Amino acid sequence: MRKLFALLALLATFTSGLKAQSVASVVARDTLPPITKPARDFVLLQFGYANWISRPDSIKTKTFGYAFNAFLCYDFPIKKTKMSFAAGLGISTTSVYLNKQVLVLDDTGSRGYQAYVQTDSIKDYKRYKFNTAYITAPFELRYFSNTYNRNKGFKAAIGMQVGTLLSGHTKGLRGVDGSNIKDKVTTKRYLTPWNFAATARVGWGNVSLFGSYNLTSVFKDNVGPPITPVTVGISLSGL
Repeated sequence: MRKLFALLALLATFTSGLKAQSVASVVARDTLPPITKPARDFVLLQFGYANWISRPDSIKTKTFGYAFNAFLCYDFPIKKTKMSFAAGLGISTTSVYLNKQVLVLDDTGSRGYQAYVQTDSIKDYKRYKFNTAYITAPFELRYFSNTYNRNKGFKAAIGMQVGTLLSGHTKGLRGVDGSNIKDKVTTKRYLTPWNFAATARVGWGNVSLFGSYNLTSVFKDNVGPPITPVTVGISLSGL
């Protein structure tokens, strides 16, 4: 009889242990973050400061210049790692302000077919800027720390943007006899038709800092001044 009671007690202890282990497994599973469909950073918006980091000493720019980029990207996860590759398409624009100078984009004068900055302009411009716009394809190698929700956690990416020239123009505002006159010259003749830029961004969640450095000059060789743009700013991503 004693052996029977001992056997029943051992069986009861073993059964309760299995039940406790099962409950603990359920509780542990319930406390894990829910596996959701990760965001692919489908929409990528960038707002930044733009300037010409490499330019002849005779060309003077103002401190304020701006850039805006808007891309639609598709993200390809690299197996079960925290890395992915992304490609997209969109538009990138920059505006750089010259300081008491104008950019000549015509075929008249002794220089002929050439773009150059006129430093002794007789026109008193209140504002004078040079704007470019490109249809751009961004390519990125991405890292994300949060595998459950990419809208949270650390993010980083490096890549390249390849753009084809969409438009280029100068726009100036000057005063004449008490009135404001706007001058605008639009031409793509002097500009490099293709643009390549190295890019990087790092941030947390949907907000990150980004930077881009052009690998090509703004103007064609021997047609305009050697100018290399650079852009830094804030990037918003999600979806």
